[in-house]
Amino acid sequence: MTPDHRHPRRADRSKDEAWIRALLHRGDVAVLSAVLDGRPFSLPRIYAFDPDREAVYVHGAFGGETGKVMAEGGAEAGVPMALTVFEMGRLLPADEALEFGVEYASVLVTGKAVEVEDPEEAERGLQLLMEKYAPHLEAGKDYRPIATEEVARTSVIRIDIETWSGKEKTEAADFPGAYWFKDVR
Repeated sequence: MTPDHRHPRRADRSKDEAWIRALLHRGDVAVLSAVLDGRPFSLPRIYAFDPDREAVYVHGAFGGETGKVMAEGGAEAGVPMALTVFEMGRLLPADEALEFGVEYASVLVTGKAVEVEDPEEAERGLQLLMEKYAPHLEAGKDYRPIATEEVARTSVIRIDIETWSGKEKTEAADFPGAYWFKDVR
């Protein structure tokens, strides 16, 4: 099922599904957000987008914050979660401080998270993470392939995407005074 495409307030910055999928594939890290003990929390996470399932996989240790959210929310029904992937571009100076801007690209997905119980699916989710973050390394050659007992020691979470939105702000390459934050630190 294709996620419901939500559009941001600024329609001129809204992106289509192909753009959303591309950012989900190339994004470095994400921020996972949920509610724990009645309070919002966010955690940085590496993630892998699975276009076949319209889902995102993350992992963590049993007993960690994500695991606590899953236990509190009831893993069978799925726990509401949001995941944000973003890239920061150049900073855009202006004559007035409140008019300064920034280039960016972002995707927000929301959906239900479930703890993956099936060992084969959990291994597939972990393998997607390896393929994304270590594409230059080969299982069986550069590292020992994922073992069944290792899969049992980690918590693999799948977020089934229900909605997504993407937006982007960019300016011309010759925007007056535009600069990269890393260059002025």
